[in-house]
This record gives sequence, C-alpha cells and structure tokens, in this order.
Amino acid sequence: MLLWMLCGVLTVIIVILLIKIRIIQKSMDEICACLSEHLSSDTNQLITISSGDKYVRHLAGEISVQLAELRRRHRQYANGDRELKEAVTNISHDLRTPLTAICGYLELLEAEKMTNDAKRYIEHIGSRIEALKSLTEELFRYSVISSVSDLNYENVNMGRVLEDTLISFYGAFEQKNIVPYVSIPESGAMKNLDRSALSRIFGNIISNAVKYSDGDFSVIMSEAGNITFSNTALELSTVDVGKLFDRFYTVDSARKSTGLGLSIAKLLTERMNGSISAEYKENVLYITVSFE
Repeated sequence: MLLWMLCGVLTVIIVILLIKIRIIQKSMDEICACLSEHLSSDTNQLITISSGDKYVRHLAGEISVQLAELRRRHRQYANGDRELKEAVTNISHDLRTPLTAICGYLELLEAEKMTNDAKRYIEHIGSRIEALKSLTEELFRYSVISSVSDLNYENVNMGRVLEDTLISFYGAFEQKNIVPYVSIPESGAMKNLDRSALSRIFGNIISNAVKYSDGDFSVIMSEAGNITFSNTALELSTVDVGKLFDRFYTVDSARKSTGLGLSIAKLLTERMNGSISAEYKENVLYITVSFE
C-alpha cells in the first residue's frame, strides 16, 4: 500500500514538473517571438508573456530594459551619423567657393613673369589644389549618396551600361597606354537596378583600375551578369586589397586619390542587394560585382 502511495506521489510530482516545463517552454517561445518582432520594428512596447512565473516575468522585464537601451543607443548613433553626413556635405559645399577663387588667382599668377623656381612652386600648389578639389567633390558625393535611400529601379541592360562606361574612359586608357580586354555577352544581362548608380559603380571600379594598373585591364561579364574587373598591380599587397573598400583608405601608389571611390561602389552595390569583393592573386587585382 505504501509503495502505491509513493508511486502516486511521484506521478503527481512528475506531472506537475512536466506542466511547469511546458509553461516555461511556452513563455520562452513568447519571449523569442516578441524579441524578434521588437528587433524588426521601431516600437516602445514591452515584452509581454502569458506566464505568471515570477522568474520568467523578471527575465522578460530585463530583456525589455535592455531592448529600450539598445533602441536609445541606435537612435543616438543614427542621429549622430546623420549630423556628421550633413556637416560633411555643408563643409564640402562651403569649400568650393574659396577653392574656385584660389584657382582663379593661380591662373592670374601663371600669366605673370616668374622665375623658374616660382613657376615650379606654382605648379606644385596647383596640383595640391586640384587634389583638394577632387577630395571635396568626392566627400560631397559620398555624403549625398549615403544620405539618399531611394533609388530609381528599372529594367537595365548591364552590358550596355558597362559599354557606355568603358567608352567614357577611352582617353584615360590611351593616356596610360592600356588596351583593355572586354568580354560582354550579347544578351547584356537584364537586371532591375538603378541605371545611374550602376554606372557610378562601374566608373569608380574602372577609375581605380586605371590608377593601379601596370599596363593592362580586363573586364569579363558572364551571361548571369556577374562582372570581374582585373588588372596587374605589382605594388599592391593583400593588406591593401583587404582595405580597398574602406572609406578614405589609399595605398602608396595612389596618394592623389580620395579613398572614397570603391567605398561608394560598395555602398551602392549593397544598397541594390548586390555584392562586391576584391581578391589579389599572382600580382593581379580582381574585383567582382554581382547582383541578384
């Protein structure tokens, strides 16, 4: 009789524990669902659960507190990032006027009689001012591009956009004695993209290739629209390649660049749900772009 009583008590305890475990499992599922919903939306609501267990409710409350703190920091970061972009835009815009005036005065100086040394100094000043103008323009473009989220999507023939961009660099290729190898399928690959953004991506990559190239350039496009740009770049290293898409990063062989061209290409590519990557093999730099 005692044995049966013990078995009955154990059975009741097991049933209670199973019910308790099931309630906790349900509460965990509710917390996970609420957490996922809160992370994907901007809401100030607390995580609510049906369980009356004080420990589970305490856990839900602590998660709500941490979510509120995370949301506060995210907004703080977003506001700071927006203010920084606006400041860069304003500064870049304000720099244009004095730079234009300086260029004008330099042109007047060049018309004056000067010693050879003075002419050389003026040339150096002019080249530095041109570099500063380039940096200012690129900063302005970057701040504008990173601030604008809307793109005008349309059915774009990637091959035709790539051809037009390559033609615009004809003079740059000639100047560096580069005969580009180009392989584009007749179909051209149709994708739903922003034409202007795509052209800027191609232009920035080609411009980068012209700066780094040691005499060659190749662009190969697959039927699916995956594009690989490549050129020999003897002075690059794997460290340089790993940082090519970082903002303001430049390598020794491209000190006159702003370091924003490829970061803009990366920003626009990812904004259109594409991918861009760089690889360095046997002194050849490969940059690959693809879109879904």
